[in-house]
Amino acid sequence: MKILICGKGGSGKSTVAALLSREIARRGTRVLVVDADESNFGIYRMLGFDQPRDFMESLGGKRALSERLMRFIRSERREALSIIPEEFRVGDIPPDVMVGDEMIKLVAIGKIHDFGEGCACPMGALAREFLEKLRTDGEHVIVDTDAGIEHFGRGVEAGCDKIVAVIDPCYESVQLSGKIAEMGRKIGKDVLFIVNRIDEDSEDILDMIDRDRVIGVIPKRKDIFRASLTGEALPDAGIMEEIADRLLKPM
Repeated sequence: MKILICGKGGSGKSTVAALLSREIARRGTRVLVVDADESNFGIYRMLGFDQPRDFMESLGGKRALSERLMRFIRSERREALSIIPEEFRVGDIPPDVMVGDEMIKLVAIGKIHDFGEGCACPMGALAREFLEKLRTDGEHVIVDTDAGIEHFGRGVEAGCDKIVAVIDPCYESVQLSGKIAEMGRKIGKDVLFIVNRIDEDSEDILDMIDRDRVIGVIPKRKDIFRASLTGEALPDAGIMEEIADRLLKPM
């Protein structure tokens, strides 16, 4: 199953993706974490790994992909752009662009590394095709996306089975969750909510969202906050069991 994690910036998408991956691996199922956020570099540290090289480098790098996109845009061809030539599996991903351990592997589609290097369009196109052409062999795929809903415009969700919106206690996050649910409905994808960083002062947020979509509430935790602040691997918080049970139910 391919599960895409989205939400507003700062809502805790990477934290949820990392903790969920750990919980799935604890159950004995291998996980591929796909870092599709071109701006945020943090998830590898949350998992306790080294920073991976960009997957984009295995295809010639951003410059080469940008040139291919521009040639395609300028041409009059009607067929879809193909960046990855054929369907592939996790074992086909070049090992020099993956990091991890026996149960969890991490691959980063591409990052903005330098001032003035241009937009993230090549990464978006590559992320969409990566997820569409990836075929699983029993493992689960967890996709950590960039903030907001630009990835919907890029079509990244097309290759995923379920969409999870992470909602933190603020009005902007509540509003965005409704938009994500609407866009998911339009493309025929199941959208679920995880409400993050909740305490007694913010639990009223549950009255502001569609409760039928909520598969879990994550309390505000000092140990998770400290690990995120210091860039250390997240603790085994033991808070994802029920969420994973509900999320991994067959569709």
